[in-house]
Amino acid sequence: MLSTRFTELFGITHPVVQGGMQWVGRAELVAAVANSGALGFITALTQPTPDALAAEIARCREMTDMPFGVNLTMLPSITPPPYAEYRDVIIDSGVKIVETAGNSPAEHMPAFLAAGVKVLHKCTSVRHAVKAEALGVHALSIDGFECAGHPGEDDVPGLILIPAAARALRVPVIASGGFADGRGLAAALALGAEGVNMGTRFMCTAESPIHRTIKQQIVDATELDTELIFRSLRNTARVASNTVSREVVSALAGGGAFDDIRHLVSGARGRTVYELGDPEAGIWSAGLSQGLIHDIPTVDELVTRIVAEAADLIQGRLAGLCDRSEAVLVDS
Repeated sequence: MLSTRFTELFGITHPVVQGGMQWVGRAELVAAVANSGALGFITALTQPTPDALAAEIARCREMTDMPFGVNLTMLPSITPPPYAEYRDVIIDSGVKIVETAGNSPAEHMPAFLAAGVKVLHKCTSVRHAVKAEALGVHALSIDGFECAGHPGEDDVPGLILIPAAARALRVPVIASGGFADGRGLAAALALGAEGVNMGTRFMCTAESPIHRTIKQQIVDATELDTELIFRSLRNTARVASNTVSREVVSALAGGGAFDDIRHLVSGARGRTVYELGDPEAGIWSAGLSQGLIHDIPTVDELVTRIVAEAADLIQGRLAGLCDRSEAVLVDS
């Protein structure tokens, strides 16, 4: 077992997090993650209404008595969802862990803190992380450029971003973006993080509520099979490479505006990908970590394997390197 400040603060066994994922973060996956000893998050806005979120939380509780949380991602929108209503459902349902992402959680922090909810905020830069820490969040999840979804506009990879964040922050840091195995977990801990967040890797598990064909697509893909869309719009997103995402890249590179590609990037089309198993039906998220994914295990098998591999690396190979160095010094 690997114990860190994060596992102790959030009451979990393993320093592994399944963050919010639109259309993916549903009760069956989150419960499986919780039962494995890791920390899973229901994605609030996957549910069409606050009442539906309450029902999803209740459904998850039927499958686990271990800690789990809810992700509340706040993005700019002409007609924003009723974030405050979703927040109140989280609190009223007795959920004690929340992952916030997107915009600043400032508006919601007083209510969360008053209700004793621990907040893990996800962001893509050290400067935003420092601001979130000042608001009173309990931990920061730092998304490197390798991640699926929105990596921000700074293009800083995890190898730099994680230790920079760990140095700047007092609260625990979770490393996100590009993690899929025990080697990544060991590396994240070495860089100063207190655990890892994985999205693409958890998509490709037996309990993940997406079509088996999409899971196999992830297994068959390499780290080269993603596209960065919306670059010219300053809203970069990393998605799976397919005919639709390549068309979006081409249209914007040619001077197109959002209205020119709106029909290609609708959320309804992305949901169809996961439900019907057609990887060409729309835009769907995938990170560079898909190049490290070669099977579709159960969540418990995956978490157990990752933690065991990380522990073996830390106690075995890495410790052995230190022993070898000491032997060389003695001999010399």
